[in-house]
Amino acid sequence: MATLGFQVLRQGPGEAAVGGVVGEGHLNLHGTAHGGFLYALADAAFALASNSRGPAVALSCRMDYFRPVPLGARVEAVAEEVHLSRRTATYRVEVRALGKLVALFTGTVFRLGGEDVPAGTGNPTQGEA
Repeated sequence: MATLGFQVLRQGPGEAAVGGVVGEGHLNLHGTAHGGFLYALADAAFALASNSRGPAVALSCRMDYFRPVPLGARVEAVAEEVHLSRRTATYRVEVRALGKLVALFTGTVFRLGGEDVPAGTGNPTQGEA
């Protein structure tokens, strides 16, 4: 994260936000943010959010790119837990720049500890549907 200039903006149980600025070294051949830079930003938020529940490793990830991001733009990736179980968890990461959604990342992790989790997203309390 430090090498790419990312900063942790927020972190809590099952969530995280990471920010960065598109620099000269982050550009693709079109002069906009390289997909790898945007992916790394989303992946950093995903890692912080998923490991906030205990050690976890990625099982699968997907990223869809919607808009180009110009040099100098501030980019933020916000990870949110959408499913949490004893063995797996899934996260949605919105990547935004210039007030717009520029990419969407989804990732699922395998939870290494396998501990029970508190009631929350994807883990309703007894009696809930």
